[in-house]
Amino acid sequence: MRVLGIETSCDETAAAIVTDTKEVLAHTLFSQIESHKVFGGVVPEIGARAHLEKIQDVIQETMQTAGLSFEDLDAIAATCGPGLIGGVLVGAVTGKAIAAYHRKPFIAVNHLEAHALSVRLTDHVPFPYLLLLVSGGHCQLIHVKELGRYDVLGSTLDDAAGETFDKVARLLGLPYPGGPAVEQCALTGDENQFHFPRPLLNQEGYNFSFSGLKTAVLREVQKHEALSNEIKSHIAASFQKAVADVFLNRLAHAFEGFPSLDTVVVAGGVAANQFIKNRLQRFVESKGKRLVVPPLKYCTDNGAMVAWAGLERFQQGFEDPLTFSPRPRWPLGDR
Repeated sequence: MRVLGIETSCDETAAAIVTDTKEVLAHTLFSQIESHKVFGGVVPEIGARAHLEKIQDVIQETMQTAGLSFEDLDAIAATCGPGLIGGVLVGAVTGKAIAAYHRKPFIAVNHLEAHALSVRLTDHVPFPYLLLLVSGGHCQLIHVKELGRYDVLGSTLDDAAGETFDKVARLLGLPYPGGPAVEQCALTGDENQFHFPRPLLNQEGYNFSFSGLKTAVLREVQKHEALSNEIKSHIAASFQKAVADVFLNRLAHAFEGFPSLDTVVVAGGVAANQFIKNRLQRFVESKGKRLVVPPLKYCTDNGAMVAWAGLERFQQGFEDPLTFSPRPRWPLGDR
C-alpha cells in the first residue's frame, strides 16, 4: 500500500510517499525560513504564496524520486488543519484535486495526529502511550489510546514552548528560527546563572504556561545596558533549563495519574533540542519507562508523518469526502 502525504500547515511545503511496510519511498521538503527570517517569524500571507508557488514542484519531485505515477498510489492524504489557513488550503485543495482527477481515496489529516503517530512510522510503538507534543504552535500532554482516540490531558494556557523559544531568541538578538539559535547559544552558558520561574511547577494537573517565563527573561535582559555574548549564553542556558524542568514536572504528574503507561513519546520541533531530549531521557528511564523520539527530520513538520497518518487511517477504513472543509483550528479529540 502506498500513500502520498502533503503538508503545508505552516512554513514548510512537503510531500512524501510511504508504504504499509514503513518504507519512505520519497520525501521532498521546501523550507521558507529565508523568506520569513527578516520578519523574525512566519508571515501567513507570504507563507501561503510560497506554498502555492512550490507545491507542484515538490509533489512532482516526490513522484519522480519514488519512480511512481499517481495511478500507483492507493490514497492521497493532506493536512487539513490545524494551521495557518492560507497554507492549509493550498495543500488540502491540491490533495483533493489529485484524488478527484485520479479517482483515489482522500484522507483529511489532522496535523497534530500526524505528529502523534509519526513515531509509529520510525519505531515499534504500540498503543497506548503518553505523548508530549511540543512545537512552535502547540504544547500538549496527550494520552494516545489508539488510532483516533486521544485524551488531551493538558495544554498550554498561553504560549507554546516553541513560540517561547522564538520570542526569547528575539529578546537576545538571535536569528530566526529561535529554537536552534537558543540551543546553540546555550552551549557555552551556565544553566544555573539565572533562576527563572517554572510556571505551574508542582501544581495539580497537566497544563503548561510559559508567558511568565518569557516575561522573566525580558526583565533580565532589560537589566543589562548591553548584552555580551557571555550574558546571552547564560540567559539562554538558564531559560532552556527552566523549560526542561516544566516538562519533567508535568510528566511526573502523568506518571502518577497513569502508572500503567510505560512509553513516552516526544514529538514536534522542540523535540529536536538535544539538551531537553537528554533531560527527558534520563528522567523517563529513571522511572523505569521508555522514551521514544522520532529522528530529527520527522520531529519538525514533514510530509512523511502526514502520509503515515493517512495510511493508518485508510487501513482502518477511514476516508473523507472531497467536501471536507480545511480549518485553522482542529482539536485533536474532534473529528
